[in-house]
Amino acid sequence: MGGSATHRVAILVYDGVKLLDVVGPAEVFGEANRLGANYTIVLVSPTGADVTSSIGIRIAVDDDAATEPAPDTFLVAGADLYPRTPVPRDLIEATRTLSLRASRVASICTGAFILGAAGLLDGKRVTTHWKVTHKLAARCRASRVEPDAIYVRDGTTYTSAGVTAGIDLALALIEEDHGPDLTRDVARALVVYLQRSGGQSQFSAPLQGPPPRSPALRRVTDVITANPGGNHSLGELAKHLNVSPRHLTRLFREELSTTPARYVEMIRFDMAKALLDQGHTATQTASLAGFPNYESMRRVFVRELSLSPAAYQRRFRTARRDDEGQ
Repeated sequence: MGGSATHRVAILVYDGVKLLDVVGPAEVFGEANRLGANYTIVLVSPTGADVTSSIGIRIAVDDDAATEPAPDTFLVAGADLYPRTPVPRDLIEATRTLSLRASRVASICTGAFILGAAGLLDGKRVTTHWKVTHKLAARCRASRVEPDAIYVRDGTTYTSAGVTAGIDLALALIEEDHGPDLTRDVARALVVYLQRSGGQSQFSAPLQGPPPRSPALRRVTDVITANPGGNHSLGELAKHLNVSPRHLTRLFREELSTTPARYVEMIRFDMAKALLDQGHTATQTASLAGFPNYESMRRVFVRELSLSPAAYQRRFRTARRDDEGQ
């Protein structure tokens, strides 16, 4: 795409839409315009009526789905509603109508549920907010959900993770259109990463999965959670239930899709993130969280987040006052 060619970006909005899903990408395209791009940004609703965002702010709409000219890029913003409830028919039809005219189609956060309801994610690799990736996988069984991705491109279809990942996606789209130099200038102007390292698991809350169904296995996981640094070898855990190590391993596989050792490791990993957030040193954290040593903790951080413990702490630790300097 040349610098003088007009590129139309249509963003689908509706009552309950998350405001940042709309204005985040819009600001990225707007900043690109200031630096030499030529994006026309329009907001479209199914009927053309103005809508109210999830925080009550009214959004003025430019057009309706039926009369909106063919957009070069069609973005579907997300909302908290649709992982919980079915997507309305008018939103599905608007999405189908606009996607047929667009050169590329993308969703921000839970907008993936709307693309999925419109049948646009079948056979594709996709992502959404980490909290609801399991729900998207359940609804879109013909798709392959990648829960840790910031954004995913599959052909001309793009999906992105939670809220601010819409900014990452918009930068990626601009880079496709204009190359890395202009995109780097946009990222610098907005004080964001051109490409952030690590996946969205670095932002997720600890162990969001459902608890074990069986009371017996729940007793074991409660023991691990209560004392992550304890002796949780397979043999010791099996003794808590008076079962064989093989039987305990089978319970973990069947109910939690993991092994006892991996479960213990992830509990320690979650505790380590919390300790680093509180300002503990990496060495202190490794000991308090129950890792045998710092290097074993570091390996888990790099595997799970593509970040070292020190890099994670620089990004996410709680800001604390320096009492010694008061």
